Amino acid sequence: MVQARALVPPMPPGFVGSSEDWEALHEDWLDQEWESNEPPLESDLHREQISLLIRLLKYLWRDRQNFYASGNTTVFYDPQQRVTQNFRGPDFYVVLGAEKRDRKSWMLWKEQGKYPNVVIELLSDSTAKVDRTTKKTLYQDTWRVMDYFLFHPFTQELQGFSLVGGFYQDIQPNVAGQLWSAQLGLWIGLHQDKLRFFTASGELVLLEEEAEADRATVAEERATVAEERAIAAEARAIAAERQATQEGLEKEALMARLRALGIEPDR
Repeated sequence: MVQARALVPPMPPGFVGSSEDWEALHEDWLDQEWESNEPPLESDLHREQISLLIRLLKYLWRDRQNFYASGNTTVFYDPQQRVTQNFRGPDFYVVLGAEKRDRKSWMLWKEQGKYPNVVIELLSDSTAKVDRTTKKTLYQDTWRVMDYFLFHPFTQELQGFSLVGGFYQDIQPNVAGQLWSAQLGLWIGLHQDKLRFFTASGELVLLEEEAEADRATVAEERATVAEERAIAAEARAIAAERQATQEGLEKEALMARLRALGIEPDR
């Protein structure tokens, strides 16, 4: 649902221009795309983890044009379109059904009122309490985020919630300890101490460079198999030639013995 545009505030004293000028100026201000002003991340691990998740999803969905994935950028959601109130900066979030393009921030009144479908918050000593309480309540009651996950890069703690009947329910892990995101259609779990995505069948979602290295490895393995097959074929040909030669020698020896006995082999 598209948010209603905010009322134009009263023209301030001392403004040089007409009321129409003030209204146009206010409209220009609303149309600006405000840059995010999120605090620094807790550690290199936090920053690398966010970048990893974004890169993974963008490469996996490289042919899709209807999603937006970002992290540590501001989501402005004030009903009156104020950028000084009602804003949050999820560590990682995905909006489905959105135009695939770069943004400085996510402003609901510019995006048909769409909230993120999935949010992942990276826990730290300074943010864990807010992520488990204040943000969880916000995402459940106001944003209505369907899948909400918490992950601690240092302790490897992973927890997930799915919005059911308006309230968050714990997402139960599979035997591998992975949590299912119905919104993404992917499992979320650990791989080499990093939070990664897995396909519905359990295959690790690869980065572009990992996929290229994997293809190179497969090509090398195929080349090795082909070379081994060629060597085996050559060995079989040599063996067959040797066998034919041996059979020819044995035949000639037999014919010589027969002639020595006065027997003509052709007869």
